Amino acid sequence: MQPSSSSQFETRAVHGGMHGVRASGSHVPVIDFSTTNPLGSVEAGGLSYEELATGHALGEGRSAVYQRLWQPGVARFEEALAGLEGTEGAVAFASGMAALSATLIAAASAGRPHVVAVRPLYGGTDHVLESGLLGTRVTWTDAARIATAIEPDTGLVIVETPANPTLELLDLRQAADAAGDVPLLVDNTFATPVLQRPVEFGAALVLHSATKYLGGHGDVMGGVVAGSQDWMERLRRVRALTGGLLHPMAAYLLHRGLRTLPVRVRAQQETAHVLAERLLAHPAVAGVRYPGLPGQDPAGLLGTQLDGPGSIIAIDLAGGYDAAARFTESCELITHAVSLGGVDSLVQHPASLTHRPVAGEAKPSAGTVRLSIGLEHVDDLTADLMAALDAAAEIGGLHSPDRADALSG
Repeated sequence: MQPSSSSQFETRAVHGGMHGVRASGSHVPVIDFSTTNPLGSVEAGGLSYEELATGHALGEGRSAVYQRLWQPGVARFEEALAGLEGTEGAVAFASGMAALSATLIAAASAGRPHVVAVRPLYGGTDHVLESGLLGTRVTWTDAARIATAIEPDTGLVIVETPANPTLELLDLRQAADAAGDVPLLVDNTFATPVLQRPVEFGAALVLHSATKYLGGHGDVMGGVVAGSQDWMERLRRVRALTGGLLHPMAAYLLHRGLRTLPVRVRAQQETAHVLAERLLAHPAVAGVRYPGLPGQDPAGLLGTQLDGPGSIIAIDLAGGYDAAARFTESCELITHAVSLGGVDSLVQHPASLTHRPVAGEAKPSAGTVRLSIGLEHVDDLTADLMAALDAAAEIGGLHSPDRADALSG
């Protein structure tokens, strides 16, 4: 059974992209590793190749030809993700950066190489835009000045909310209105479609580093862009020509990840909210950035645009870089590693890692660390964080609170 658009989100997460699986005699999708496929007649094979290479979907009775052009498991994941984001389609790639690169190439090749972008963004996105490597040029602006930054050859407006790594929120409806006829691309990696569906607020394109929450277990890499059929044809053509395809095994794992996405995201968010409040009490902490805390949603986007604050927390350490390094290196249960959105909690120092290439004026503070909260018990995570904060407090000679008080805070 294929869920309808009126089905509840959880039902669509479980059953999306599963059309025809039962009819084939399986309960879960079969992984097809074929790199090439039988063509039938010479004429039919040629027509199939032409359709797929120019970005069209696989037609009825057509050959899939070659894995670079079409793959059934990838198509299932794309269908499922599009169903969750509420878009006409989706196109998956080997990584989030491959997905972004394909979108930039599609815009530039259509004669619109100019991009308007609002910082902060993921460091890799910032870097590729700043470099101009893909033939684009960028104008950096803030949300209030999007409209004035648009030029005749602007092909995209790019925003991220909640922003990486500072968790700043941006009003998508206002951004879409300011973008006007220029497509608004929203990086929805932090929120996921569980908490935010940007097309409902005027976005044209939704980007995910599928490596993060969509996969959710730290064992698969991928990226995906969701949007209109016209844009999906353009992106499939770029993928076919440049080869940034998603592997069948990765597609299977990402599709499987979607089926538990709502449960994972909501459980991680519940723990993150408790931790954000507990972290405020420690003297080594100069500030906690988390949309669910008082005063951090001035535009009132929680409950209107966002269904929840998510499970990423940024902490500003009172002792600056030295304290941030000591804290990060002192975590034991929480792994010091890049990435986010998995079942286990991670900590990293953005200025030294993901945002290292970002220009100085846009680089995160040297005292900021980013936490991705997993599915561990909240008290175990609290104990680990408080011990690491105690170590960080030694940098500035700050007094550490009683551990029992911190745990019950």
